[in-house]
Amino acid sequence: MATTTLRSVIGGIPLDDVLSQREHINQVLRTKLDEVTERWGVKVTNVEIREIIPPREVQEAMNRQMTAERVRRAVVTESTGAREAAVNVAEGDKQANILKAEGQKQASIRVAEGEREAQLLRAEGYSSALERIFAVAQTIDNNTLTLQYFETLKRMAEGASTKWIFPLEFTRLLETFTERGRKP
Repeated sequence: MATTTLRSVIGGIPLDDVLSQREHINQVLRTKLDEVTERWGVKVTNVEIREIIPPREVQEAMNRQMTAERVRRAVVTESTGAREAAVNVAEGDKQANILKAEGQKQASIRVAEGEREAQLLRAEGYSSALERIFAVAQTIDNNTLTLQYFETLKRMAEGASTKWIFPLEFTRLLETFTERGRKP
């Protein structure tokens, strides 16, 4: 009776649960045995399953299942670790790129500021030079200017050019020069 009832109880429970729910099986088995034996005047107060030994094929299947479950957990853990590592690497790359971009931005700003300062200094120098040239030019008289024109003509004559274009101012200077030459 106990064997038949035990097979009936265990038959309704998945194999994984049979091994882990031994206390529950003991209680169900005691209740059913007590119902049957009560008619005979016997009271079942305790049932204890000491050991469950499944057939060798079932034991091998259970071992394969446990091994597969361990492998599955290991693969899941490994893939989770790889995913987290990839996320960490990507976050690190992102931060590095952000910092690099900020550095390039600051460098570009500094270069632009330096160029602006250099252009201002060059412009100030050029302005100062023009002011000096203008101041000196104010002191030049017509004779000096005419001499400079003649020096320029002399240099032009040394070149290989066959055509010369004279500015209108030059012809006026020649007029003053020729007028001076006519006066005794």
